[in-house]
Amino acid sequence: MNTEIIKIILAFLVLINPFSALTLFLDLTRGYSMNNRRKVARVACLTIFITISFFTVAGETLLKLLGISIGSFQLAGGILVFLIALNMMNGEGNPVKPDQENFDVEYDKHAAPSTASAVVPLAIPMMIGPGGISTVIIYSSQVSGILQVSAILIAGLFISLFCYLALMAAGRISRLLGDTGLNIMSRIMGMLLAAVSIEIIVNGLRTLFPALV
Repeated sequence: MNTEIIKIILAFLVLINPFSALTLFLDLTRGYSMNNRRKVARVACLTIFITISFFTVAGETLLKLLGISIGSFQLAGGILVFLIALNMMNGEGNPVKPDQENFDVEYDKHAAPSTASAVVPLAIPMMIGPGGISTVIIYSSQVSGILQVSAILIAGLFISLFCYLALMAAGRISRLLGDTGLNIMSRIMGMLLAAVSIEIIVNGLRTLFPALV
């Protein structure tokens, strides 16, 4: 069980990758007090945990309602995750997440602090996008029983807390790593994500073609 939790945490970490959202968080909370920054970070990370929890519980049911087999979704999701990994290793970021340059963040020092942007675009889709949601559904479709489902929820809680800590240290991390450091980290996460994606693809092939794999 502990090994499974670590593996799921690793997958969530490289897919959600809070470091990729640090610049956007700093732009959205420019001029905010520390208390208001904490509120934005809390709302964003709570959104991530709720999203993971929802698709953990309802993901397989949604697939059945849409008439999609688990094996087909595993194969499609694994390919999607592998393409994300390739882009990350090439230094091109996550192709299914928007570029921060696409967000026109206007700063108004007279505007009241708001947490609305913590949900969209910060949490969704900047931090947890299609790749993360697909991975949650894939893992939830492979487990049965309260203990195994709890493992995914625990992993979701852990990564949500990690995201909160990363956002609260956004300024220091950005200054410490710089663009070069963040780029190197993204490439390393891409390599780890590629390994996760291959495992998902192999499991999908086993489900679809049990006699061949």
